Amino acid sequence: MINIQLSDRQEKIIEIVKEKEPVTSEEIAKRLKLTRATLRPDLAILTMAGILDARPKVGYFYSGKNMFNVIYDQINDIKVSKVKSVPVIVNEETTVYDAIVTMFLEDVGTIFVVSDGLLSGVISRKDFLKSAIGGIDINKVPVGIIMTRMPNIVMASPEESILDAAVKIMDHEVDSLPIVEEVDNGKEVGYKVIGRISKTNITRIFVDLGKE
Repeated sequence: MINIQLSDRQEKIIEIVKEKEPVTSEEIAKRLKLTRATLRPDLAILTMAGILDARPKVGYFYSGKNMFNVIYDQINDIKVSKVKSVPVIVNEETTVYDAIVTMFLEDVGTIFVVSDGLLSGVISRKDFLKSAIGGIDINKVPVGIIMTRMPNIVMASPEESILDAAVKIMDHEVDSLPIVEEVDNGKEVGYKVIGRISKTNITRIFVDLGKE
């Protein structure tokens, strides 16, 4: 398990805040026989780490959190709609050959297939490889024949967190998820593809958080 390494002074500050909360920086400095200027960097670190909560004109409180709780909260607050990328979409009638060309031109690992504007299937590099090995005529066979069909498609909604999306990607061992909006035409419920979230999208978020 990873632990945050705090200095002895920072540990003492936490104990004071736990005991006296809310407590001002002046009171903490007095207890430690230090100046406020000396304590300022430590208080800033503990506040940014989420361990302490600072309220103007009130003082410091102990939040009970650590850096990893804060990172978790940040990730859980990011919705897939904020980091989505443009989906690559083809119709069911598109030939396997044309879909393969589209996949390489767009440099993606997954293509979403629609029928009447709604999601009907997903096709991946593995699907194309299987079809090629199977000896089908990729110039004539439509992707609708080899794709994974509804309801066996893992999807994400715009308001899902990227954490939930990442769990789905890992659990189902897929490269990306279609981000969908539910459409009810009165007869049945369908899904309109409005974006995609991929391993690359999620990795970029973690890299950005790491840099911060």
